[in-house]
Formats: sequence, C-alpha cells, structure tokens
Amino acid sequence: MTLLTAQSGLAAYIAIIFVNFAIFCGSSWQIFLPNTDPARYQCYALTFWLGSKATNLLPATQCSFLGTSIQPPFHMLPIEYPPLTLLPFSLALFAPIAYYQLAFALLMALVSVLLYWLLMRYGPRHSALVFALYLFIGGLATAQTRFDLLPATLTLLFLIAAERKHWIAAYIALAFGVLCKLYPLLFLPSLFIAEQRASGLFFTPPPSSSLMALPRNLWLTLRQAPHWRWKNLLLFLGIVGGITGFFALLNFQEAVLSQVIYFIQRPIEIGATGSAFLYLSAYMGYPLQIVYNFGSLNILSPFDSIVSSLSTLLFLLGCVYTIYMQWHERIDITQATIALLLVFIATGKVFSPQYLIWLMPLLAYAGANDSFWLLCWGMASALTTFVYMALYPFALNDPLQIPFVPGYIQSITLRNALIIFITLAYLFNWFQARQRKPLHLFTDKETRRLTHP
Repeated sequence: MTLLTAQSGLAAYIAIIFVNFAIFCGSSWQIFLPNTDPARYQCYALTFWLGSKATNLLPATQCSFLGTSIQPPFHMLPIEYPPLTLLPFSLALFAPIAYYQLAFALLMALVSVLLYWLLMRYGPRHSALVFALYLFIGGLATAQTRFDLLPATLTLLFLIAAERKHWIAAYIALAFGVLCKLYPLLFLPSLFIAEQRASGLFFTPPPSSSLMALPRNLWLTLRQAPHWRWKNLLLFLGIVGGITGFFALLNFQEAVLSQVIYFIQRPIEIGATGSAFLYLSAYMGYPLQIVYNFGSLNILSPFDSIVSSLSTLLFLLGCVYTIYMQWHERIDITQATIALLLVFIATGKVFSPQYLIWLMPLLAYAGANDSFWLLCWGMASALTTFVYMALYPFALNDPLQIPFVPGYIQSITLRNALIIFITLAYLFNWFQARQRKPLHLFTDKETRRLTHP
C-alpha cells in the first residue's frame, strides 16, 4: 500500500505500469488482426502519405473500407475523424509495417502515463490511482487499441488550465481536443461562461430566481455581451478553422463534409442506449436487421428514426439544463464538462466501449471515488469490458451475430441502464454525485496567478 500511495520517484508509477501491462495482455489478441481500429488508423496514415497505392502494402481486406478510387498522396483523409488525427496515426509508422499496432499500443500506454502524471500533479489526493483503477476496469480491452486517450488528455488539460484561469492555454487545449475528436466542442460554452464570470462581466441570476424571471435574467446577461472577452474564443475558432481549412485545400469533402454526414446518417449502433427499444420492438413482431456500416454494427428498424429523434431531443434538453445550472453558478466548469459528456454518451446514437475513456480522467480529477461511483461506474465499466472481451470473441467469424450471442443484450441493457442512472444522478445530484474533492494545494506562484489573473 505504501508503494501505491507514493507521490514521487518510480514507485509512484507502479499502479499505471501494472495497469498498462494488464491492458497489453488483455488486448494482445487483437494486435495483429486486420479489422481492428488501429488497422484502420494504419490505412488512413499510409494512404495519406503514399496515396491509395499504399493499400498494396497491407493485407487485401484491411483497407477495403476505403473503396477502390485511385488517389495521389496527401489527398486521402479519415472519413469519420478530424484530419489532424493523421498526426498520431502517423507516429506509429516509424515501426515496421507488421508491428504498427504494437507501436500504437505503446504510444497509447505513454499517453496514459502522461494522464497519470497530470492527475498526480494537479488532481485531488489519490486521483491518479483512481484513474488507474477505472482504466483497468473499463479500458482493459480498448485503452491501447483506440486513440481516445489523446482527446481525453487534452480535455483534462483544458480543465486544469481553466480552473487556474490560464484562459489562452485552456482554449488552445480545447481546440486541439476538437481537432482530435469532435466531442470536446460540447465544452466550449462552459469554458466561455467560466472565462466571462472570472472577469466579472457575466451576470449570475439569484439562486432563488424562478422560470418566470428567465427572460429578464437572460436579457441582463446578454446586454453585457459587448463587454465580454472574445479574443480567446476567436483564437479557438482560428486554430480549429485554420487547421481544418488547410486540410480542406487538400480534400474538402473528407476534411469538412464527411464527418458531418457520417454523424448524421449513421444508424443506431447495437450498443447505444436507444438500442434497447429496438430490441424490444423485435420481440413485439417488428423486423430488426443488423448491418455493418459506418465502421460499426448498427440496427435498422421501423422505429429507428423515432428513437433517434427522441435521443436528440433528450440530448438537447440535457445540454440546456447543464448550461442553465452553470449560468446560475450551481456547478463549476469541471462539473459542467462531466455532465455534458454523460448526457452525450447516454443519449447518443453510438456507444462504443472506448467512450468510457473520455470520462475516466475527468471523474478522477473531480474526486469521483466514493461508494456511489465505485459501485455504479465500476459496474458499468466492468460490464463493458465483459461484453467486449468475453462475448465479442464468440462472433469473430461472423460479427453480424454479436447481438445474438447469449447474454449480450442483457449485459448491454444493464450497462446502459447504469449509465442513464449515473447521468440522472449527476444532473440532479442524487447521492451527492457531483461532490468534488479538494485539489492539490497551489504553490505561492499559482496562488498569485489565481488572485491576480
């Protein structure tokens, strides 16, 4: 126990080293398969630098999702990811082609160590250990075979900077988070509100104000807009727009349009929370079809448009309620970020197992390690790992049969019910779910910066 709680030296990293070794063992069966996510990353990186002919360097089926069109170098971009992801995808190309996925796993292991260090340095006491625990339970099969630790790191960096009122650094970190994966864009309004409030230029409604006072409070807030600080927001937009625009000059369709079309047109994924209603409709006699498209297994049903529309409505309501609470100063920027992310995952059309990685460092940073979180989040994470590691292999020869593996629907439904319960508990602060632990004491230099931003 003394070694685990050490705060300096190599001993302080024993926990994350053990977790990374366990993750490597847990995901080792995937490393040389041609249909994994890192295999897709390899296709994207090679075809960007070498053109479509680079697919000849890989197994015939590995890059079949790219189609057969002939493209020169610097024109083929990721279909479902922002184009800047080519940077981390390309780093693993320094290894021999056959060992790309192994190199990528090692790269993600290093990112997890960086997250661990950030939490030791800036998070509450033992938050790094909590992150290691959550990563072990929920990321055993995915943390090193996805790049989601990168946007998770950038999200944590933006929160660390924002809470210390380093606004330029916060906006830059958030911008690069969006350029890695689009979901951090959700946090831009919360960051903007936090910056304006810190400058004393943001109206905060009285705690007892009712909905009847909403129009007046909104007017009192918006009339201060000419005096708000807009420079950092413009910096954010400039970074995102400038880098995206550069890639758009190479391929406008895949740099800008394909991600939006990809998100809008994709059906409900088999693991999404809304899938339970579609599975239920199948028992009531309505046809249900499992298809592989948009890089995942999805469900086609007569009710999929209804479920999708309802999920979108709940997502918007959850976001509005979260911003409303931050506006009334009932939650801080870290709590708002966690709430927005929980709402996004709970109401999304897609729920991939790596989505849990987005929340792990944020929950650790907020000190979410009491009995409620250890039980509910731990169970949701364990079920996700169980489904991916224990049930998915039964359908390796025919992935379309995954939803019909005994125990799959029951496990996914229970996991999704837990995620919905956790989201509601956080939004309405049941069981003191939003309670935060104190951060590390600031140094004298940091205290002066907080007192005189």
